Amino acid sequence: MDQWWSIIGLALLPAAGNFTGGLIAEFWKPSPKALGMALHGASGIVIAIIALELLPESRGALSGWGIGAAFMVGGVLYIGMEAIADRLTRGEAKQAGSRMWMIYGAVMVDLLSDVLMIGAGGAVSLSLALTLAAGQVLADVPEGFAAAATFRANNVPRRRRILLMASFAIPVVGAAVFANAVLRGAPEIYRFGALAVISGMLAVAAIEDMIGEAHEAAKDSKRSVLAFTGGFALFAFVSAAIGE
Repeated sequence: MDQWWSIIGLALLPAAGNFTGGLIAEFWKPSPKALGMALHGASGIVIAIIALELLPESRGALSGWGIGAAFMVGGVLYIGMEAIADRLTRGEAKQAGSRMWMIYGAVMVDLLSDVLMIGAGGAVSLSLALTLAAGQVLADVPEGFAAAATFRANNVPRRRRILLMASFAIPVVGAAVFANAVLRGAPEIYRFGALAVISGMLAVAAIEDMIGEAHEAAKDSKRSVLAFTGGFALFAFVSAAIGE
């Protein structure tokens, strides 16, 4: 039972990071360059999670062929999740305020991939889940900031903005518990294969969504490149500190 509560607590961390970013957006309006740098930093953190934690763990039970195939599956799954979100909001596209739901769906897809990763990591070890959750908190703050800023730009009332950001906590806990329950006690090939699948999902999210959104916010610069590498290094330091 204690382990279940630990997984639930860790699953709430990305949602808390997202919500924190949303609250910051309520009281501070950064320049487009600052927002772009924050998103580059978040992308660097996600790439570090993949490179330093998820794929090395996957090597414990999978061959290079297996990792490559699972990574591809993850990319396809992420595309499918985005397609479902687009379809659910397509009918609303002509109505005023429907942009809000499109943004909500995109953020939800990102958070679900985060907590599925934490649930799968918890099935391998609680320390891995802790490291992954810590990294995602750092990445989700700028994501939540960008989402809330877009809500505000689309004239969504403040009360509704805050309720929307808070509501992310409900489905993410269920997703983490589900992933942990399914994979706990499963053969190693499935547990570590899930980490490779989620690596593919996160890679698409980082490169296509976060970087794409950063480029929409502001043109690339040397500072944004430094923010990306700084995000990678920050997670490496956090991972090393937790692992000691």
